[in-house]
Amino acid sequence: MNKNDPTDPGDKGWRGSRELWLDAAKAALLDGGIEAVKIQPLASGLNLSRTSFYWFFKDRAAILDALLDDWDASNTAALVDGCEAYGASIAEAVLNLLTVFLDETRFEPRYDTAIRGWAHQSDAVTARVAAADDRRLAAIRAMFDRFDFAPDEADARARTIYLVQIGYISLQTRESLAERMTRIPAYVKTFCGQDPTAAELERFHARHDYHPQGLPA
Repeated sequence: MNKNDPTDPGDKGWRGSRELWLDAAKAALLDGGIEAVKIQPLASGLNLSRTSFYWFFKDRAAILDALLDDWDASNTAALVDGCEAYGASIAEAVLNLLTVFLDETRFEPRYDTAIRGWAHQSDAVTARVAAADDRRLAAIRAMFDRFDFAPDEADARARTIYLVQIGYISLQTRESLAERMTRIPAYVKTFCGQDPTAAELERFHARHDYHPQGLPA
Protein backbone atom coordinates (compact mmCIF):
# COMPACT_ATOMS: atom_id res chain seq x y z
CA MET A 1 0.00 0.00 0.00
CA ASN A 2 1.36 3.39 -0.98
CA LYS A 3 0.32 6.07 1.50
CA ASN A 4 1.25 8.76 -1.04
CA ASP A 5 -0.97 7.36 -3.79
CA PRO A 6 -4.56 8.71 -3.61
CA THR A 7 -5.69 6.03 -6.07
CA ASP A 8 -4.58 3.21 -3.77
CA PRO A 9 -7.82 1.40 -2.72
CA GLY A 10 -6.47 1.02 0.78
CA ASP A 11 -6.12 4.79 1.02
CA LYS A 12 -9.63 5.83 -0.07
CA GLY A 13 -11.10 5.62 3.38
CA TRP A 14 -8.64 8.32 4.39
CA ARG A 15 -9.01 10.82 1.55
CA GLY A 16 -12.11 9.62 -0.21
CA SER A 17 -12.08 9.37 -4.01
CA ARG A 18 -12.64 11.72 -6.89
CA GLU A 19 -16.07 10.21 -7.46
CA LEU A 20 -17.00 10.63 -3.79
CA TRP A 21 -16.07 14.31 -3.76
CA LEU A 22 -17.86 14.90 -7.08
CA ASP A 23 -21.00 13.13 -5.87
CA ALA A 24 -20.97 15.29 -2.74
CA ALA A 25 -20.56 18.43 -4.84
CA LYS A 26 -23.47 17.40 -7.07
CA ALA A 27 -25.69 16.74 -4.05
CA ALA A 28 -24.79 20.15 -2.62
CA LEU A 29 -25.57 21.82 -5.95
CA LEU A 30 -28.95 20.11 -6.21
CA ASP A 31 -29.91 20.92 -2.64
CA GLY A 32 -28.48 24.40 -2.17
CA GLY A 33 -27.35 25.85 -5.49
CA ILE A 34 -23.86 26.76 -6.53
CA GLU A 35 -23.12 28.70 -3.33
CA ALA A 36 -23.44 25.43 -1.41
CA VAL A 37 -20.56 23.88 -3.34
CA LYS A 38 -17.63 24.87 -1.14
CA ILE A 39 -14.69 22.81 -0.06
CA GLN A 40 -14.99 22.94 3.74
CA PRO A 41 -18.71 22.09 3.88
CA LEU A 42 -18.10 19.21 1.45
CA ALA A 43 -15.24 17.95 3.62
CA SER A 44 -17.35 18.20 6.77
CA GLY A 45 -20.24 16.37 5.13
CA LEU A 46 -17.90 13.57 4.05
CA ASN A 47 -16.12 13.51 7.41
CA LEU A 48 -12.83 14.03 5.59
CA SER A 49 -10.12 16.66 5.97
CA ARG A 50 -10.15 19.72 3.75
CA THR A 51 -6.66 18.83 2.54
CA SER A 52 -8.00 15.51 1.21
CA PHE A 53 -9.91 17.48 -1.42
CA TYR A 54 -6.65 18.63 -3.03
CA TRP A 55 -5.57 15.11 -3.87
CA PHE A 56 -8.31 15.05 -6.47
CA PHE A 57 -9.00 18.66 -7.45
CA LYS A 58 -6.66 21.63 -7.78
CA ASP A 59 -9.19 24.07 -6.33
CA ARG A 60 -12.91 24.86 -6.14
CA ALA A 61 -12.94 25.94 -9.79
CA ALA A 62 -11.72 22.49 -10.78
CA ILE A 63 -14.59 20.66 -9.10
CA LEU A 64 -17.07 23.16 -10.57
CA ASP A 65 -15.66 22.37 -14.03
CA ALA A 66 -15.99 18.67 -13.22
CA LEU A 67 -19.66 19.19 -12.35
CA LEU A 68 -20.30 20.76 -15.76
CA ASP A 69 -18.50 17.88 -17.46
CA ASP A 70 -20.54 15.36 -15.46
CA TRP A 71 -23.81 17.12 -16.36
CA ASP A 72 -22.91 17.03 -20.05
CA ALA A 73 -21.82 13.40 -19.82
CA SER A 74 -25.10 12.42 -18.20
CA ASN A 75 -28.05 14.58 -19.24
CA THR A 76 -26.86 15.77 -22.64
CA ALA A 77 -25.38 12.42 -23.60
CA ALA A 78 -28.58 10.63 -22.58
CA LEU A 79 -30.65 12.89 -24.83
CA VAL A 80 -28.28 12.38 -27.77
CA ASP A 81 -28.35 8.61 -27.26
CA GLY A 82 -32.15 8.69 -27.23
CA CYS A 83 -32.21 10.56 -30.52
CA GLU A 84 -29.82 8.04 -32.08
CA ALA A 85 -31.72 4.96 -30.88
CA TYR A 86 -33.32 2.83 -33.59
CA GLY A 87 -36.89 3.61 -34.52
CA ALA A 88 -38.79 2.04 -37.40
CA SER A 89 -40.82 5.24 -37.82
CA ILE A 90 -40.49 8.87 -36.80
CA ALA A 91 -43.24 8.28 -34.22
CA GLU A 92 -41.18 5.50 -32.63
CA ALA A 93 -38.08 7.70 -32.74
CA VAL A 94 -39.96 10.45 -30.88
CA LEU A 95 -41.09 7.87 -28.31
CA ASN A 96 -37.44 6.88 -27.85
CA LEU A 97 -36.62 10.49 -27.05
CA LEU A 98 -39.58 10.90 -24.70
CA THR A 99 -38.37 7.80 -22.87
CA VAL A 100 -35.20 9.70 -21.96
CA PHE A 101 -37.15 12.55 -20.39
CA LEU A 102 -39.36 10.14 -18.45
CA ASP A 103 -36.44 8.13 -17.07
CA GLU A 104 -34.83 10.25 -14.35
CA THR A 105 -32.04 7.72 -13.94
CA ARG A 106 -30.86 8.79 -17.41
CA PHE A 107 -31.85 12.46 -17.61
CA GLU A 108 -32.09 14.20 -14.22
CA PRO A 109 -34.44 17.20 -14.33
CA ARG A 110 -33.07 18.61 -11.06
CA TYR A 111 -29.55 18.56 -12.50
CA ASP A 112 -30.67 20.61 -15.49
CA THR A 113 -32.52 23.05 -13.24
CA ALA A 114 -29.51 23.49 -10.97
CA ILE A 115 -27.08 24.06 -13.83
CA ARG A 116 -29.42 26.57 -15.48
CA GLY A 117 -29.82 28.37 -12.17
CA TRP A 118 -26.05 28.55 -11.87
CA ALA A 119 -25.88 29.99 -15.39
CA HIS A 120 -27.73 33.10 -14.16
CA GLN A 121 -24.64 33.89 -12.10
CA SER A 122 -21.90 33.06 -14.61
CA ASP A 123 -21.33 34.04 -18.22
CA ALA A 124 -19.05 31.03 -18.67
CA VAL A 125 -21.74 28.64 -17.46
CA THR A 126 -24.32 30.42 -19.64
CA ALA A 127 -22.09 29.70 -22.63
CA ARG A 128 -21.71 26.07 -21.56
CA VAL A 129 -25.48 25.65 -21.25
CA ALA A 130 -26.01 27.28 -24.64
CA ALA A 131 -23.52 24.84 -26.18
CA ALA A 132 -25.34 21.91 -24.59
CA ASP A 133 -28.69 23.20 -25.86
CA ASP A 134 -27.23 23.51 -29.35
CA ARG A 135 -25.91 19.96 -29.20
CA ARG A 136 -29.25 18.62 -27.99
CA LEU A 137 -31.21 20.47 -30.67
CA ALA A 138 -28.78 19.27 -33.33
CA ALA A 139 -29.37 15.68 -32.22
CA ILE A 140 -33.15 16.08 -32.40
CA ARG A 141 -32.89 17.72 -35.84
CA ALA A 142 -30.71 14.84 -37.02
CA MET A 143 -33.41 12.43 -35.84
CA PHE A 144 -35.93 14.16 -38.11
CA ASP A 145 -33.36 14.31 -40.92
CA ARG A 146 -33.16 10.50 -40.86
CA PHE A 147 -36.82 10.43 -41.80
CA ASP A 148 -36.41 12.92 -44.65
CA PHE A 149 -38.00 15.97 -43.07
CA ALA A 150 -37.08 19.24 -44.79
CA PRO A 151 -34.42 21.18 -42.84
CA ASP A 152 -36.72 24.03 -41.81
CA GLU A 153 -39.42 21.63 -40.65
CA ALA A 154 -36.89 19.44 -38.82
CA ASP A 155 -35.62 22.51 -36.98
CA ALA A 156 -39.11 23.71 -36.00
CA ARG A 157 -40.19 20.28 -34.82
CA ALA A 158 -36.93 19.79 -32.89
CA ARG A 159 -37.45 23.08 -31.10
CA THR A 160 -41.06 22.20 -30.34
CA ILE A 161 -40.07 18.94 -28.66
CA TYR A 162 -37.13 20.38 -26.78
CA LEU A 163 -38.74 23.59 -25.57
CA VAL A 164 -41.82 21.71 -24.36
CA GLN A 165 -39.67 19.30 -22.38
CA ILE A 166 -37.47 22.06 -20.93
CA GLY A 167 -40.69 23.90 -20.07
CA TYR A 168 -41.86 20.87 -18.11
CA ILE A 169 -38.60 20.98 -16.17
CA SER A 170 -38.45 24.75 -15.68
CA LEU A 171 -42.06 24.94 -14.48
CA GLN A 172 -41.49 21.89 -12.27
CA THR A 173 -44.65 20.39 -13.69
CA ARG A 174 -45.97 17.51 -11.64
CA GLU A 175 -47.93 14.78 -13.40
CA SER A 176 -48.58 11.20 -12.48
CA LEU A 177 -47.24 8.59 -14.88
CA ALA A 178 -50.82 7.82 -15.92
CA GLU A 179 -51.52 11.48 -16.68
CA ARG A 180 -48.40 11.81 -18.79
CA MET A 181 -49.05 8.56 -20.60
CA THR A 182 -52.56 9.58 -21.63
CA ARG A 183 -51.06 12.65 -23.33
CA ILE A 184 -48.21 10.84 -25.07
CA PRO A 185 -50.04 9.82 -28.29
CA ALA A 186 -51.22 13.40 -28.89
CA TYR A 187 -47.76 14.76 -28.06
CA VAL A 188 -46.18 12.39 -30.57
CA LYS A 189 -48.60 13.43 -33.32
CA THR A 190 -48.03 17.11 -32.48
CA PHE A 191 -44.26 16.68 -32.53
CA CYS A 192 -43.92 14.67 -35.73
CA GLY A 193 -47.29 14.70 -37.52
CA GLN A 194 -47.70 10.94 -37.23
CA ASP A 195 -49.71 8.80 -34.81
CA PRO A 196 -47.77 6.09 -33.00
CA THR A 197 -49.00 2.59 -33.73
CA ALA A 198 -50.53 0.40 -31.03
CA ALA A 199 -47.40 -1.77 -31.08
CA GLU A 200 -45.13 1.25 -30.68
CA LEU A 201 -47.15 2.49 -27.74
CA GLU A 202 -47.17 -0.96 -26.19
CA ARG A 203 -43.36 -1.13 -26.34
CA PHE A 204 -43.15 2.39 -24.92
CA HIS A 205 -45.47 1.52 -22.05
CA ALA A 206 -43.47 -1.62 -21.29
CA ARG A 207 -40.25 0.40 -20.94
CA HIS A 208 -41.90 2.40 -18.18
CA ASP A 209 -43.73 -0.52 -16.57
CA TYR A 210 -47.01 1.20 -17.35
CA HIS A 211 -50.16 -0.86 -17.82
CA PRO A 212 -53.18 1.08 -19.11
CA GLN A 213 -56.37 0.39 -17.19
CA GLY A 214 -58.27 -2.52 -18.61
CA LEU A 215 -55.24 -4.10 -20.27
CA PRO A 216 -53.38 -7.11 -18.81
CA ALA A 217 -50.17 -6.42 -16.90
